[in-house]
Amino acid sequence: MSGFQRRDHLRMLNQHRYLHGAQDLASIVPDKTGAITLSCLNFIAAALRGNSSAKPLLEDSYLHIQSSQRFFAVLGARPPLRLSPSGPYGDPDTAGGHALNPLWRSTLKADGTQDGDGGGGGGGGDAISHSLTLVQRLEALLVQGNSSDVALRVETPNADEVKVIQAHSLVLCLQSPAFEELLLSRNGSTLVLKESSDCAAVFDKFIRYLYCGEMSLRLDQATPLHKLATKYRVLGLQQGITQYMTENLARDSPSGHVVGWYEYALQAGDVALRDRCLQYLAWNLSSVLQSGEWTTISSQLLMSLLQRSDLILQSEMELFAALEAWIIQNEPDGLTAENALRAVRYAMMPPRELFRLQTQSPILARYQESVRDLLYMSYQFHSASPLHMAKYFDVNCSLFVPRNYLSPVWGSPWVINNPTRDDRSTSFQTQLGPSGHDASKRVTWNALFSPRWLPLSMRSMYTETGAMQPTRVEGGRPRIIITPATSSADFAGVNFQKTVLVMAQQQGKVVVKHVYNFHQSTEENGDFLAEADLYRRTSEYLTDSSLYLHIVVKPLYQTLITSKN
Repeated sequence: MSGFQRRDHLRMLNQHRYLHGAQDLASIVPDKTGAITLSCLNFIAAALRGNSSAKPLLEDSYLHIQSSQRFFAVLGARPPLRLSPSGPYGDPDTAGGHALNPLWRSTLKADGTQDGDGGGGGGGGDAISHSLTLVQRLEALLVQGNSSDVALRVETPNADEVKVIQAHSLVLCLQSPAFEELLLSRNGSTLVLKESSDCAAVFDKFIRYLYCGEMSLRLDQATPLHKLATKYRVLGLQQGITQYMTENLARDSPSGHVVGWYEYALQAGDVALRDRCLQYLAWNLSSVLQSGEWTTISSQLLMSLLQRSDLILQSEMELFAALEAWIIQNEPDGLTAENALRAVRYAMMPPRELFRLQTQSPILARYQESVRDLLYMSYQFHSASPLHMAKYFDVNCSLFVPRNYLSPVWGSPWVINNPTRDDRSTSFQTQLGPSGHDASKRVTWNALFSPRWLPLSMRSMYTETGAMQPTRVEGGRPRIIITPATSSADFAGVNFQKTVLVMAQQQGKVVVKHVYNFHQSTEENGDFLAEADLYRRTSEYLTDSSLYLHIVVKPLYQTLITSKN
């Protein structure tokens, strides 16, 4: 045998030993002393550290271990994330929390091929899975610190407490690009990490996730864990916690958590989480105003909410009372208080409420000069017809635009039992408009709900000559039409915007899930209840087999100001 042949033969033998070591790692067989067999793990670690004898074999066998996905591919595992109510492992914080779990499969088919291989053993092979045992022993590897080659020293500024975790460079590098960079530049076997107190408190949990791909967490732990996942660039965990946060906005907590998550998302630049938090606060504002979380919001978040027309609350008076409490509690500077008070839509309050505020509100008494012009225009709005007002004032400004008020004069709730059964209808009355001039006038509205309405563009016009096809057929989609029972001359200069609020159950609480605005029919939106599976009894859109809606009718006035020559 020539020298080249002997060298190739030795390389093949070493590759076989390496692959056999990888299989040993996949099963992690304990030796006689109970320690974990880590020959393959140490071999790969040596290659990653630049061992000249190991690295060529790693390259020749096409096993480039550069990420956690590839690492688990060597183990025969797949680590996609899912959310589940609890975790199967012994995490001390499982009670009352949620878990981020991996769905790992480590399988070997009966014909001897790896799961997913195109081996020639034919189809229908059985599978053997030891993925749970693998994860449990990886966790034991972290807990016991066997074969650890790096100590993570977690220090908190201005605190004496230090946390030391015995870890393994290979696992840290494979799961976190940031750890890989830190370990390459370290001096010695200890890596010093500076973390805030909230992040240091959950650092063990974070490292455990890198080993096990599973984590249980509570509401108050979501923000520091998201910080760590972002800092160390663990993308899967970062996305999983963001999903957890967006799905748990409605959960009850002693001091509230949505405002804190919004402020964190704003600081971290997480636009999707920021917008979801802001939408939840806007659409469920009445419950937020009654919570202890309200007085803790920042002035920036306060102004973001006050400027929105899609706020859902009982009345503008409820908003003013909450704003007054916020100003008393936080004592902002004069400019902030004035800007907030000028964002209140005083024209949406009845004149008697305006009189009461001017005589009894200590905050309005202090800042009355700042809102005097708004109060004056509001009184004018209530004393004249909106059509007359529109000739002299811009009635499209926010002062005259209603929000989504839940009080009876603005609309009505509508509970539809067994919504998939057949068409339903209801009637209700609203005020003609918020102006004092129209306070005694009422409009009767007819609403029709169709569970399977087929749009005109999707119908065949004729089933046979001269016969129209029914408009309600299988395969249609839900629709609501809202029309006035009668016409009136009082409707001149007014557009009535209809808003349907769709409720859903989340975390045992009924919250506003969707808001649809239209003029006459939800067909104008095109996506009304598109995601709601009303045929499924467990649908979050159904409460006791009923669909809960709330209809709001908002008059929007048309400006009739003519330009002067």
